[in-house]
Amino acid sequence: MTRYGIKDNQVRAFNKMIRISHQKLNLVCAMVRGLPVDRAVDVLKFSKKRVAGEVLKTLLSAIANAEHNKNLPVDTLFIKEIWCGKALTMKRIMPGPRGSARPILKPFSNLTIVLESGAAPKKKEPAKKKETKKETKK
Repeated sequence: MTRYGIKDNQVRAFNKMIRISHQKLNLVCAMVRGLPVDRAVDVLKFSKKRVAGEVLKTLLSAIANAEHNKNLPVDTLFIKEIWCGKALTMKRIMPGPRGSARPILKPFSNLTIVLESGAAPKKKEPAKKKETKKETKK
């Protein structure tokens, strides 16, 4: 392990103060979590979500970090971890009825991507439920 708990075959990239709520950002993160980077880039390029461009920019930064800083082969990289969290919230005021004020909250988010070199783990399929026959009373 090296600094900050990142292994030698791992790299990470951050994007701070993205102007979107963390809940909307997490929907895009869930689309690419665990994918190889070439597949993740394709998914993000063709996504209709507005924040997909910011996630793509951060992913490309992580790929560049892997190539330049750690000399890792790009074709073996996959997204080990991707998470987002809350940053600050801008607070604005809109006039309301009878001279009152209504708050407007404009949230920001932070994004972290960790890439790892190696084979991507296969996703587990949910276990099938066994059908049980109910016994009827006579």
